[in-house]
Amino acid sequence: MSDDQSIHWLDGSGREHCARWRSESGGPPPKQVLVADDRMNADTAFRLACEGTSLLWRGDFHNARQLLSAMARRADRKPPRRGTSPQQSFHLYRQAQSRRARILGMLLLPVEAGHVIPLRRAPDVRLACEQAYGPCQEPYVVSLRELQGVLGAGEWRRKGVHVPALGASVVPHYGVFSPVRGEYVGLVAEAPLPSRDTAFDIGTGTGVLAAVLARRGVRQVVATDLDPRALACARQNIDRLGVSATVEIRQADPFPDGRASLIVCNPPWLPGRARTPLERAVYDPGSRMLHGFLDGLSAHLEPGGEGWLIISDLAERLGLRAPTELTDLFTRTGLTVAGRLDARPLHPRAHDTDDPLHDARKAEVTSLWRLTAG
Repeated sequence: MSDDQSIHWLDGSGREHCARWRSESGGPPPKQVLVADDRMNADTAFRLACEGTSLLWRGDFHNARQLLSAMARRADRKPPRRGTSPQQSFHLYRQAQSRRARILGMLLLPVEAGHVIPLRRAPDVRLACEQAYGPCQEPYVVSLRELQGVLGAGEWRRKGVHVPALGASVVPHYGVFSPVRGEYVGLVAEAPLPSRDTAFDIGTGTGVLAAVLARRGVRQVVATDLDPRALACARQNIDRLGVSATVEIRQADPFPDGRASLIVCNPPWLPGRARTPLERAVYDPGSRMLHGFLDGLSAHLEPGGEGWLIISDLAERLGLRAPTELTDLFTRTGLTVAGRLDARPLHPRAHDTDDPLHDARKAEVTSLWRLTAG
């Protein structure tokens, strides 16, 4: 284990300890680590975290959860400021979210081999951690905040997420974006099909759009992704939904070989840097996936076929993308708009007036652009 993968700390007797450091965001191991237990109060913990000291918890597990909640309340006392423009408001919001994540990520937990937490009243996290991380035969240290995300993903995986357009549930895996925003799935379920011969689903994620196309009668669907977690997740959902005879999952970036009469893509909606694996479904640096899809679409469409781009206009409303940038991209890549379907957001954040991005979220429109070559 190299130093860049390990975390070091001193116990009460001054003896040095070392363990593997685990961070899904790729963050480096903390340099300043203090062993903490039930005697530490929230004010002290919050101050130390703000100063850059991580706290390795050795007390009661439920007390650690309560301490993290108390630290979150302190972090939220100063809400993100609203800027003089939507773009400035967005950047201030991202800065505040980054600061909050950094502070709350300072509360750490020890985990023994086999994903066992050696703390009083600690839950059994073995199944959720193995699903997220795979088998582990060595001790490691992880932030409580990340572990909560792992446990939440385990619950979603156990219960599934109901998708009205399918009349069934899909099972998201850890690090794979869940289709909780159903309006984009509904658009794919409603748009007129150009053909039922073949379809590609680019960046399939959970496989939900590929399953919708199969349920609509498309005879052959090839769903692609680069992320191994997404590929495993999509395969499980396609099998569970009984459409594995129709849908093939492939690793590709972004197109598989060949052509299709319908090519569907729901790329990340906001240009920007993703800080966590889950944020990769929301933020796309330089709009790489959007550009890659549009640049290669014509070469992979059958004559008379359509490409369906499902994307929100939130980036335009936040000033992150010029109002005509999308249609200019269509023109540059030789694509023609054959039609467009729109949907309003249904998620709770669109109605949260305390959200610093409320005005943009409330006005947001999700569109399915029907594109043809030439």
